Amino acid sequence: MNKKYDVAIIGAGISGICTAYELVEKRPDLKIVMLEQGNDINERICPIIANKTEKCIKCKKCSIMKGFGGAGSFSDGKYNLTTEFGGWLNRYISDEKVMELIEYVDRINVKFGACEEMYSTDTPVARSIEKKAIENDLHLLHARVKHLGTENNFNILKAMNQYLKGKIELRCGVKALDIVSKEDGYSIILDDSTMVDTKFLVAAPGRAGAEWFSDTCKKMNISLINNQVDIGVRVEVPAIILEDITSNIYEAKIKYRTKCYGNIVRTFCMNPYGHVVTENVDGVITVNGHSYSDKALGSSNTNFALLVSAEFTEPFNDPYQYGKRVASFSNLLGNGIIVQRFGDLINGRRTNKKRLEKSFVRPTLTSAEPGDLSYVLPKRPLDSIIEMIYALDKLFPGIANEDTLLYGVEVKFYSARPELSNCLETKYQNFFAIGDGAGVTRGLAQAGASGILVAREILRRI
Repeated sequence: MNKKYDVAIIGAGISGICTAYELVEKRPDLKIVMLEQGNDINERICPIIANKTEKCIKCKKCSIMKGFGGAGSFSDGKYNLTTEFGGWLNRYISDEKVMELIEYVDRINVKFGACEEMYSTDTPVARSIEKKAIENDLHLLHARVKHLGTENNFNILKAMNQYLKGKIELRCGVKALDIVSKEDGYSIILDDSTMVDTKFLVAAPGRAGAEWFSDTCKKMNISLINNQVDIGVRVEVPAIILEDITSNIYEAKIKYRTKCYGNIVRTFCMNPYGHVVTENVDGVITVNGHSYSDKALGSSNTNFALLVSAEFTEPFNDPYQYGKRVASFSNLLGNGIIVQRFGDLINGRRTNKKRLEKSFVRPTLTSAEPGDLSYVLPKRPLDSIIEMIYALDKLFPGIANEDTLLYGVEVKFYSARPELSNCLETKYQNFFAIGDGAGVTRGLAQAGASGILVAREILRRI
């Protein structure tokens, strides 16, 4: 006989965690199950982080991308308290409501050990930088930023994990294969030959489950809104170049519209004194970055992403696959991640080990293979990235130095977003979709907020 629950949550990233937290806080009597295809957070061990290997060995269950805490577990835990970026929640509810939910998520994090310190663009130094940016046709987005730090973020998630155990049934290492709609709810078919029955279903698939969720929506005839994919590189420069902005704002979200194509290019995930790292997305290796709160664990470099947003029209409707195919070229040519000096890219030559060894900027991702990104990235995004680097150089002189390092490919996958109501409900009653993997958000703060929004709607109905 199948186990029956009041609420089933597919995915244990921050959106699913916040859903479970709100439900057990308000209704501890509810029978809740959380299903996660990766490992429990206490068993999430990446061989690279454990210094057992230099390159990704493509573990069957990637501990960087999958497991309790989601893809954000090994990130540096940047929470952007804003509605200007980080997702599309304000398409469903007001800006004021989004901010109330984000603030609530922040208080949850503090309860489990997050710091109180916060950075802001609302300071004299930040406004001065914003003015100079506008003078150069660059646009600094407004936000308050809280940086938990890679090591602290992981410990906060471990504390959340401990809190939820005993209050819900947490099943790690099981993958949802299919969802079947029934008169009284839903059945979730799992890869361990078991089935879960539930009245309320919350899909929080995360980035690692985005493709599965998109396919599931198609099977269930849930209309999908064609979503974007962000493709680009991770830039690494001496930390002193960006010190003015990172010491005052911490993370600068800057947008630029290119003259060559009219594409929007944006900075993303800035990591002062950080490290460039790899991710495994369904066997495709992509690049990312993080930074610690403990300065003793830092490097002498700052890294950030430059991403070009690609939005597709009919007949193409699979941006997720497009991103994976582009990233796979880097894997094919560089056996993983390719690194190239900016000067070599501009001069039309491949970076080799000899040129890299002479570089004044030392790579923090030592396993990256010197190569040529012009063989990897399509012309349009590559031209846009180059133009953006020269624009940023006017704001932060030194960005366009020859020794600036570019790592490729960085891809941010977002599922094709299903059509949802204002409470993030699909066309099926009591079936909700939240977080980055459902295409609703693209950042920790709004992902958590989407979980709280849905939990409160379930509490209203149950």
